[in-house]
Amino acid sequence: MAAAVPVWFISLAALGALYLSAACIPLLARLALCLRRPIDLRRRYGTWAVITGPTTGLGKATAMELASRGISLVLLDLDAANLQSVSDTIARTHPSIQTKTVVFDLSLVGTAAGDQAMRELRESVEGLDVGVLVNNAAVARPGALYVHEADVERLARMIRVNVMGLSEVTAAVLPGMLQRERGAIVNVGSGSTVAVPSFPLYTVYSATKRYVAHLSRCLDVEYKSKGIDVQCQVPFYVHTGMLSPAVKATLTFPAFVATAEAYARDAARWIGHGGAICVPDASQQLQWFLAGLVPDAVHDWYRLRQHLKHRAIIRKLT
Repeated sequence: MAAAVPVWFISLAALGALYLSAACIPLLARLALCLRRPIDLRRRYGTWAVITGPTTGLGKATAMELASRGISLVLLDLDAANLQSVSDTIARTHPSIQTKTVVFDLSLVGTAAGDQAMRELRESVEGLDVGVLVNNAAVARPGALYVHEADVERLARMIRVNVMGLSEVTAAVLPGMLQRERGAIVNVGSGSTVAVPSFPLYTVYSATKRYVAHLSRCLDVEYKSKGIDVQCQVPFYVHTGMLSPAVKATLTFPAFVATAEAYARDAARWIGHGGAICVPDASQQLQWFLAGLVPDAVHDWYRLRQHLKHRAIIRKLT
């Protein structure tokens, strides 16, 4: 006759099952959103979108994705030639889509040149049915450095672009959305502020993205009742120019790295879904879930170890 299973074992097993179920429910809920039909962005929000940093990587992929959905584009970047190249590509692949370009170096926010560019942006969107704003432009370098090693002016430029520039562009586009009582603001965040408790040696970049996440949460509360959805979409690693050779050389799980085109498709599907903070890529949602099971002290140790490797690789290359 088999021995009776001890009560304490049954109790512990039941508690473990309850804990695992409770932990998995948020993941399943987020993954279920991937199955929802995407919103018709043009009908729900408007016929135009403003995109910052649309000439390379994730920004360019997002511009092409929105154009494929019938949305005309105001493209904002610091290089006129690159803007024209993207505009020509959109005209060639999506002839019905209109584009406007605004040359704006966001690192000049707060200067006379920045004020002039901001006036040009306001003039460009005046009278347009701008329903979507994608704040994609960001500066990630210098990285893999202790703060005392970095050029202070480069850190200041990062803050001006990632924090001040994003805030000013948002403030410029919001009045039109309020007047029409509809709109969606998508701020591109970073897994460095969501999935892990710290991101050493990329400290200032991570801090600017923490600002973006908190700003998005607050704005979503402020403007939800006015018909405007505000969302911080959080990519982890994506195959773009921001993924440095040092990072690529030390990736532990390359399968979790999305292509810019695949991420942009997922990101467009999530606009209007998933709350103020979301991770559009399904595999990266799993990564987010698994990261949440790891103690903060382990994250801190592992991240510092990995980023010191990045630092060593970069020093060899320079």
